[in-house]
Amino acid sequence: MAVREVLKMGHPTLRVKAEPVSAEEIQSREFKDLIQDMFETMQEEDGIGIAAPQIGVSKQVAIVGVPKDNPRYPDVPEDEEEDDFDILIVINPKVTVLDKTPSGFWEGCLSVPGLRGYVERPSKIKVEFTNPLGETEVLEVSGFGATVFQHELDHLDGVLYVDRVADTTKLSYMDEFMEFHDTDIEDEE
Repeated sequence: MAVREVLKMGHPTLRVKAEPVSAEEIQSREFKDLIQDMFETMQEEDGIGIAAPQIGVSKQVAIVGVPKDNPRYPDVPEDEEEDDFDILIVINPKVTVLDKTPSGFWEGCLSVPGLRGYVERPSKIKVEFTNPLGETEVLEVSGFGATVFQHELDHLDGVLYVDRVADTTKLSYMDEFMEFHDTDIEDEE
């Protein structure tokens, strides 16, 4: 298995709706290798999720998770119990919005390195998906977890988080984000 190159904003594969994964593909050695490569790439890049299109494979599969100790997201409230879930492999997902109330977070992306943007998304969703065993799973997620799911699953529709930044004054390079927008910095000094 291998760490793969992460495609950057501007690459056409990131803007195409990904193809569904068939039941036969899920059982194939190539698909298992793809999942392993996605895990290794996500870990190498210190990400909390990755979608197959980000490594050049236009298939509806993403890895989604919110480890509580990830240093890339210091602004995530530690008391959000619903965000303490395992890393999941999500195949052919279907999302249903359960609560349209906007929930906003500063997002970053492996395919848009060096930037953060403030995005508001529905605060609670239901995700129906196939797992790597070919079984259907249903999960309800809210808060930051819902944001992470929506961010990763957007990749499967050819959408990047920068497309969802409503107020472009809340799009920032990382150095400026850390200096001017990350409220946790003041607490650490």
